[in-house]
Amino acid sequence: MMQRWGRALRLWLTSGGYVMLLILGAHLGTPQGWRLSVGLTALMALLAWQLVLKRARAMADTPTSHIASAAQGYVELQGQGAQFEGYPVYAPHHGLPCLWYRYKVEKRQGDDWKTESQDESTTSFFIDDNSGRCTVDPEGAEVLPQHSETWTQGDRRYTQALILPGEPLYILGDFKTQGGDSADLSLRRDVSELLEDWKRDMPALAQRYDKNGDGQLDLQEWEQARSDARREVEQLHRDIRAQPHTHTIGLPTDGRPYLISSHAPEKLGRRFRLWAYAHAGVFLLALGGLGYAWQAHA
Repeated sequence: MMQRWGRALRLWLTSGGYVMLLILGAHLGTPQGWRLSVGLTALMALLAWQLVLKRARAMADTPTSHIASAAQGYVELQGQGAQFEGYPVYAPHHGLPCLWYRYKVEKRQGDDWKTESQDESTTSFFIDDNSGRCTVDPEGAEVLPQHSETWTQGDRRYTQALILPGEPLYILGDFKTQGGDSADLSLRRDVSELLEDWKRDMPALAQRYDKNGDGQLDLQEWEQARSDARREVEQLHRDIRAQPHTHTIGLPTDGRPYLISSHAPEKLGRRFRLWAYAHAGVFLLALGGLGYAWQAHA
């Protein structure tokens, strides 16, 4: 929910939200209207400043990790993007192979443009940093691509943003490793679950372990069933631990930023800092304007 709200606020601000609030004040044309407009501008600027500053601090405070040795949890990764073999993704309006896309189609209605359709890909892809590969789940991420273009055909306007295979990637998110010797396995739990599964088909269990044919499993027969279940689970655990590690990175559950970018991290961090300064400046100006509005019409 917070991710969607944060993205909606960023889209509103980048589409001229501050200007819209000032237009609202001018349209209302009353002291109360101006106070409302300037007050909302101050509130929006404060929220935007907090959002951008949160991202800048997360980038500055999180060191870059290597995929092969990254700790579990919140990490920063840098590498090259690659598609899943056999699962190609193509840009909707150019047909180019890509890792991720976002598009919007707008139709002209008089002097305005009305959104006709829009979508964003959620197909996973890889990041490779030469130490290993990590699966990237873009669901819920703030994606900041280098490639974005807008063009018009007839009465429609198309906007499309892409991340291409082989591009350098910067990712900040929640890192997990599954399988291999890091697998979270419990012998007692899995043996218990296997026995419960066997009990669901008691005729088959009795046929396998009721050696005296009395239709019931005595203590010795139950112990044999438990011993066999334990051996099966131990072999399954050995097979799981022999599998290669699978690394994934995705949306943090604690509300920290999840960023995927094809911009250089230095450029991205500088952009966040500049936006933080800009929003802070708007907040201070709006506070001054609000104070003036109260004094002028007191």
